[in-house]
Amino acid sequence: MTELLEIFIKPLAHHGLDYLVTGSVAAMAYGEPRLTNDIDLILDIRGTDVAPLVAAFPAADFYLPPPEVIHCERIRPQRGHFNIIHQQTMLKADVYLAGSDPLHRWAFEHARHLEIDGIPVNFAPPEYVIIRKLEFFREGGSEKHLRDIAAMLAESGAELDHEVLNRQIPERGLDAAWQRANEIDFGC
Repeated sequence: MTELLEIFIKPLAHHGLDYLVTGSVAAMAYGEPRLTNDIDLILDIRGTDVAPLVAAFPAADFYLPPPEVIHCERIRPQRGHFNIIHQQTMLKADVYLAGSDPLHRWAFEHARHLEIDGIPVNFAPPEYVIIRKLEFFREGGSEKHLRDIAAMLAESGAELDHEVLNRQIPERGLDAAWQRANEIDFGC
Protein backbone atom coordinates (compact mmCIF):
# COMPACT_ATOMS: atom_id res chain seq x y z
CA MET A 1 0.00 0.00 0.00
CA THR A 2 2.81 2.42 0.85
CA GLU A 3 4.23 2.30 -2.68
CA LEU A 4 0.84 3.20 -4.15
CA LEU A 5 0.54 6.13 -1.75
CA GLU A 6 4.07 7.33 -2.51
CA ILE A 7 3.51 7.17 -6.27
CA PHE A 8 -0.01 8.63 -6.50
CA ILE A 9 -0.95 10.52 -3.31
CA LYS A 10 2.20 12.57 -2.75
CA PRO A 11 1.96 14.25 -6.20
CA LEU A 12 -1.75 15.03 -5.70
CA ALA A 13 -1.09 16.57 -2.30
CA HIS A 14 1.96 18.47 -3.56
CA HIS A 15 -0.15 20.10 -6.29
CA GLY A 16 -3.07 20.86 -3.94
CA LEU A 17 -5.59 18.64 -5.73
CA ASP A 18 -8.70 17.46 -3.86
CA TYR A 19 -8.78 13.68 -3.72
CA LEU A 20 -10.07 10.76 -1.69
CA VAL A 21 -8.69 7.24 -1.58
CA THR A 22 -11.41 4.59 -1.87
CA GLY A 23 -11.67 0.98 -3.06
CA SER A 24 -9.34 -1.75 -1.85
CA VAL A 25 -6.72 0.59 -0.38
CA ALA A 26 -9.38 2.30 1.76
CA ALA A 27 -10.82 -1.10 2.68
CA MET A 28 -7.35 -2.13 3.86
CA ALA A 29 -7.03 1.05 5.96
CA TYR A 30 -10.38 0.27 7.64
CA GLY A 31 -10.10 -3.53 7.64
CA GLU A 32 -7.46 -6.14 6.84
CA PRO A 33 -4.54 -5.96 4.40
CA ARG A 34 -4.63 -7.80 1.09
CA LEU A 35 -2.73 -7.60 -2.19
CA THR A 36 -3.64 -4.98 -4.75
CA ASN A 37 -1.84 -3.44 -7.72
CA ASP A 38 -3.99 -0.36 -8.03
CA ILE A 39 -5.48 2.48 -6.07
CA ASP A 40 -8.96 3.93 -6.55
CA LEU A 41 -9.21 7.69 -6.27
CA ILE A 42 -12.01 10.21 -6.41
CA LEU A 43 -10.86 13.60 -7.69
CA ASP A 44 -12.84 16.78 -7.30
CA ILE A 45 -11.29 18.94 -9.98
CA ARG A 46 -12.28 22.09 -11.81
CA GLY A 47 -11.10 23.08 -15.27
CA THR A 48 -8.23 25.04 -13.73
CA ASP A 49 -7.05 21.87 -11.96
CA VAL A 50 -6.27 19.94 -15.15
CA ALA A 51 -2.89 21.67 -15.71
CA PRO A 52 -1.72 20.93 -12.12
CA LEU A 53 -2.91 17.33 -12.56
CA VAL A 54 -0.82 16.98 -15.72
CA ALA A 55 2.15 18.55 -13.89
CA ALA A 56 1.71 16.09 -11.00
CA PHE A 57 2.08 13.09 -13.31
CA PRO A 58 4.70 13.95 -15.98
CA ALA A 59 4.67 12.00 -19.23
CA ALA A 60 8.25 10.81 -18.67
CA ASP A 61 7.04 8.71 -15.72
CA PHE A 62 3.29 8.27 -16.12
CA TYR A 63 0.61 7.51 -18.64
CA LEU A 64 -2.12 10.10 -18.24
CA PRO A 65 -4.81 10.77 -20.84
CA PRO A 66 -4.50 14.02 -22.82
CA PRO A 67 -5.91 17.13 -21.11
CA GLU A 68 -8.82 17.21 -23.58
CA VAL A 69 -9.92 13.75 -22.44
CA ILE A 70 -9.62 14.74 -18.79
CA HIS A 71 -11.76 17.83 -19.48
CA CYS A 72 -14.42 15.69 -21.18
CA GLU A 73 -14.47 13.22 -18.29
CA ARG A 74 -14.49 16.07 -15.78
CA ILE A 75 -17.71 17.61 -17.08
CA ARG A 76 -19.69 14.36 -16.98
CA PRO A 77 -22.30 14.72 -14.23
CA GLN A 78 -21.58 11.13 -13.13
CA ARG A 79 -19.16 8.30 -13.90
CA GLY A 80 -16.30 10.41 -15.25
CA HIS A 81 -13.25 8.13 -15.21
CA PHE A 82 -9.68 7.69 -16.43
CA ASN A 83 -6.48 5.86 -15.43
CA ILE A 84 -3.01 6.98 -14.44
CA ILE A 85 -0.26 4.39 -14.88
CA HIS A 86 3.21 4.61 -13.37
CA GLN A 87 5.39 3.37 -16.22
CA GLN A 88 8.29 2.01 -14.17
CA THR A 89 6.17 -0.17 -11.85
CA MET A 90 2.98 -0.48 -13.95
CA LEU A 91 0.99 0.39 -10.82
CA LYS A 92 -2.31 2.02 -11.71
CA ALA A 93 -4.70 4.58 -10.30
CA ASP A 94 -8.36 4.28 -11.29
CA VAL A 95 -9.57 7.87 -11.11
CA TYR A 96 -13.26 8.61 -10.67
CA LEU A 97 -14.33 12.22 -10.96
CA ALA A 98 -16.72 13.65 -8.38
CA GLY A 99 -18.98 15.42 -10.86
CA SER A 100 -22.40 16.04 -9.34
CA ASP A 101 -22.77 12.59 -7.77
CA PRO A 102 -24.35 13.21 -4.35
CA LEU A 103 -22.57 10.23 -2.77
CA HIS A 104 -19.20 11.63 -3.92
CA ARG A 105 -20.15 15.01 -2.41
CA TRP A 106 -21.10 13.32 0.86
CA ALA A 107 -17.78 11.44 0.89
CA PHE A 108 -15.77 14.65 0.53
CA GLU A 109 -17.77 16.27 3.35
CA HIS A 110 -17.09 13.26 5.63
CA ALA A 111 -13.51 12.42 4.58
CA ARG A 112 -11.18 10.72 7.03
CA HIS A 113 -7.67 12.08 7.30
CA LEU A 114 -5.23 9.34 8.32
CA GLU A 115 -1.48 8.89 8.29
CA ILE A 116 -0.17 5.69 6.72
CA ASP A 117 3.57 5.02 7.07
CA GLY A 118 4.19 8.73 7.59
CA ILE A 119 2.10 9.79 4.57
CA PRO A 120 -0.97 11.96 5.26
CA VAL A 121 -3.86 10.54 3.23
CA ASN A 122 -7.47 11.64 2.63
CA PHE A 123 -9.75 8.61 2.67
CA ALA A 124 -13.38 8.28 1.68
CA PRO A 125 -15.40 7.42 4.79
CA PRO A 126 -15.91 3.69 5.41
CA GLU A 127 -19.65 3.93 4.76
CA TYR A 128 -18.92 5.23 1.24
CA VAL A 129 -16.41 2.43 0.64
CA ILE A 130 -18.95 -0.18 1.76
CA ILE A 131 -21.71 1.22 -0.46
CA ARG A 132 -19.47 1.36 -3.53
CA LYS A 133 -18.09 -2.14 -2.90
CA LEU A 134 -21.68 -3.43 -2.65
CA GLU A 135 -22.42 -1.76 -6.01
CA PHE A 136 -19.29 -3.24 -7.59
CA PHE A 137 -20.23 -6.69 -6.25
CA ARG A 138 -23.71 -6.33 -7.75
CA GLU A 139 -22.25 -5.26 -11.10
CA GLY A 140 -19.42 -7.80 -11.37
CA GLY A 141 -20.03 -10.52 -8.79
CA SER A 142 -16.48 -10.53 -7.41
CA GLU A 143 -16.45 -11.95 -3.88
CA LYS A 144 -13.38 -9.83 -3.00
CA HIS A 145 -15.71 -6.88 -2.45
CA LEU A 146 -17.76 -8.84 0.09
CA ARG A 147 -14.60 -10.03 1.85
CA ASP A 148 -13.34 -6.44 2.04
CA ILE A 149 -16.66 -5.36 3.56
CA ALA A 150 -16.62 -8.24 6.06
CA ALA A 151 -13.09 -7.26 7.15
CA MET A 152 -14.16 -3.64 7.54
CA LEU A 153 -17.16 -4.69 9.64
CA ALA A 154 -14.95 -6.90 11.82
CA GLU A 155 -12.43 -4.08 12.40
CA SER A 156 -14.56 -0.93 12.55
CA GLY A 157 -18.21 -1.99 12.64
CA ALA A 158 -19.01 -0.07 15.81
CA GLU A 159 -17.48 3.12 14.39
CA LEU A 160 -19.70 3.16 11.28
CA ASP A 161 -22.56 5.58 10.74
CA HIS A 162 -25.27 2.92 10.55
CA GLU A 163 -27.91 5.56 9.80
CA VAL A 164 -26.20 6.32 6.48
CA LEU A 165 -25.90 2.61 5.63
CA ASN A 166 -29.51 1.88 6.65
CA ARG A 167 -30.70 4.66 4.33
CA GLN A 168 -28.37 4.20 1.34
CA ILE A 169 -28.38 0.40 1.05
CA PRO A 170 -32.15 0.03 0.45
CA GLU A 171 -32.30 3.19 -1.70
CA ARG A 172 -29.66 1.70 -4.00
CA GLY A 173 -31.17 -1.79 -4.03
CA LEU A 174 -28.16 -3.34 -2.30
CA ASP A 175 -29.99 -5.32 0.39
CA ALA A 176 -29.12 -8.77 -1.01
CA ALA A 177 -25.41 -7.94 -1.36
CA TRP A 178 -25.37 -6.41 2.14
CA GLN A 179 -26.95 -9.58 3.55
CA ARG A 180 -24.25 -11.70 1.89
CA ALA A 181 -21.46 -9.46 3.20
CA ASN A 182 -22.84 -9.78 6.72
CA GLU A 183 -22.96 -13.59 6.44
CA ILE A 184 -19.21 -13.92 5.83
CA ASP A 185 -17.45 -15.29 8.88
CA PHE A 186 -14.25 -13.32 8.71
CA GLY A 187 -12.75 -15.18 11.66
CA CYS A 188 -12.25 -18.37 9.56
